[in-house]
Amino acid sequence: MSTSSAEADARIEIVLVKSGRTKLRYPASVIADDGTRLSVRAPWAADGVRDFGFVRFEPGDVFTEHYWRDRWYAVKEVRDADSVLKGWYCDITRPAVVRDGEVLAEDLDLDLWLSADGATVLRLDEDEFAESGLAERDPEAAARALAALEELELLAKLGRFTSLID
Repeated sequence: MSTSSAEADARIEIVLVKSGRTKLRYPASVIADDGTRLSVRAPWAADGVRDFGFVRFEPGDVFTEHYWRDRWYAVKEVRDADSVLKGWYCDITRPAVVRDGEVLAEDLDLDLWLSADGATVLRLDEDEFAESGLAERDPEAAARALAALEELELLAKLGRFTSLID
């Protein structure tokens, strides 16, 4: 696989990195890749249930994930085993790197949740972001991460969020 595109229906590994360590690695199927945005589908990759209070991720859930090579976020549409939309979980990340059968996404500790009905928009993990020290180590990356979070939040509140992935 080249660094510019992945073929539809190909298998690819998603590698989520946080603080220089692999946080999660799981297989996915490529849906589409236009050279800028890569879209994949994968089942819930963690063991058991993760209950955030506002949503539960659990075995049987299916994630349609969108990674950009030029944007500071990844958008993950979450559906249950019956294909009912739960909502969108957005990771603030450095632009994705796609190469050698992998998508590498570096998690920058900020997240956004948008419920399926669009009524709930939550900024998540701002305390983790502040504690990460990114603002001191890499002020430009920290500024880009915050700008990405604000962009996603604004699109969600304006009801234009799905324009990102249509």
